[in-house]
Amino acid sequence: QVTLIESGGGLVQAGGSLRLSCAASGRTFSNYAMAWFRQAPGKQRDLVAAINSDGFTDYADSVKGRFTISKDNTKKMAYLQMNSLKPEDAAVYYCAATWSRVAFATPRDYDYWGQGTQVTVSS
Repeated sequence: QVTLIESGGGLVQAGGSLRLSCAASGRTFSNYAMAWFRQAPGKQRDLVAAINSDGFTDYADSVKGRFTISKDNTKKMAYLQMNSLKPEDAAVYYCAATWSRVAFATPRDYDYWGQGTQVTVSS
């Protein structure tokens, strides 16, 4: 069983930065693929970024070059550094995990979820 707790959301002006953190419990965190998804009101939950157990990353086209996902196996933490934020980045951001070497892109492939953290970007 894995418990995920996100933090770091908040209100930021367009062009600003935020760093989301995801604290994980459980054993052998290094064997988990981690991902960040986001969901805006009335929209589906979409992949933002994912990182597999070997450290390979994948990003949504809309965030490439602006967001960076990382994973610290020693601390059992995952991070999402978000730079040059845009109003369209506003959403609830969720951390997700699954026991896999593959960084999947769809929510159904992840077994564990955090409670979400709100990101609001003012124009």
